Amino acid sequence: QVHLVESGGGLVQTGGSLRLSCTASGSIFSINEMGWYRQAPGKERELVAHLTIGSSTNYADSVKGRFTISRDNAKNTVYLQMNSLKPEDTGVYYCNMRVNFYSNYWGQGTQVSVSS
Repeated sequence: QVHLVESGGGLVQTGGSLRLSCTASGSIFSINEMGWYRQAPGKERELVAHLTIGSSTNYADSVKGRFTISRDNAKNTVYLQMNSLKPEDTGVYYCNMRVNFYSNYWGQGTQVSVSS
């Protein structure tokens, strides 16, 4: 079994920054893909940023140039650096990892709130 634990959410003013972290623990041989998703109130969960084992990245158009996804392989951790935050970035942010090639795991979610 693998567990993902997220941290770093909070309340910030427009234009501020936050850094989210998500660490995986358990029976891990490889982490093949990592991603961050978010869900705003009344909306479906959407992809924010994605990182493959080959370090290819993909971002939602709404966050390009403001958010950066990165990883620390030694710590089984994925980060999401969020700059120039906007009220529309508010939501619950979830990390997602594809582990050991076939298994997909989600974190518990961390709240990000951006005040105007």
